[in-house]
Amino acid sequence: MTDVIVAGVAGRMGMRIVHMIQQDPGVRLVGAFERPDHPAVGEDAGVVAGTGPLGIRIMGSVEEALGEGRVLIDFTAPEATLENLRSICPRGLAAVIGTTGLEGALLEEAERLAGTIRCVMAPNMSVGVNVLFKLAGLVASILGSDYDMEILEVHHRLKKDAPSGTAMRLGRILAESVGRDLEKVGVYERKGIIGRRTDEEIGIQTWRGGDITGEHTVLFAGIGERLELIHRAHNRDNFARGAIRAAKWVVDQPEGLYDMQDVLGLR
Repeated sequence: MTDVIVAGVAGRMGMRIVHMIQQDPGVRLVGAFERPDHPAVGEDAGVVAGTGPLGIRIMGSVEEALGEGRVLIDFTAPEATLENLRSICPRGLAAVIGTTGLEGALLEEAERLAGTIRCVMAPNMSVGVNVLFKLAGLVASILGSDYDMEILEVHHRLKKDAPSGTAMRLGRILAESVGRDLEKVGVYERKGIIGRRTDEEIGIQTWRGGDITGEHTVLFAGIGERLELIHRAHNRDNFARGAIRAAKWVVDQPEGLYDMQDVLGLR
């Protein structure tokens, strides 16, 4: 049995993780927390998530929620995730980090801390998306520079970061597969008279609207044909299931930083 603590438990992902935990006999919710000023603090985590009372009170900090937990699942915000990692590292807990928007110095610090414990960190916990990562790299390495490569990501109107962490991961995979540096060839906006497309660029474009859970398309456009790889998330449950799968896996691993490719054996 893997005892789990959920960060941001009253958020969209946090609530779905609580639901999925109740459906998996191999995991147990033992702690839950929110930011101190959240109105759900003090409430029953199961009631807030809509599963019915679980006897787990939502705390106002990670320290209050730790208890006997073995692994923290965190889908919150970059700054909050970093603070949570700082709190759990001295205590030896494992972690599963699905927070998006971690970039620059925040990402470097998060990866440094995560490497001192057992941690799975991935921009997308979906099994299907991680198969997409694998396929995108394989296709790019086969087609090479003869095909233009573009990424389109579509999400709900409330998503705060752009492009999505998944789109950025796809961009890095494509670039590495053909020996390019995404920092130099990534194109995130096109407007006006921009001239012909260069052979090296990799476009990453963003759409936002409605309640779309998440869609990612990788386009390989050649002369006379094109190939598209598409993943569409119908709801958040697939991300929650992936996170729980990662939580059960990581508690038995040596210290180190992992991602879902490790969890799924796709290396």
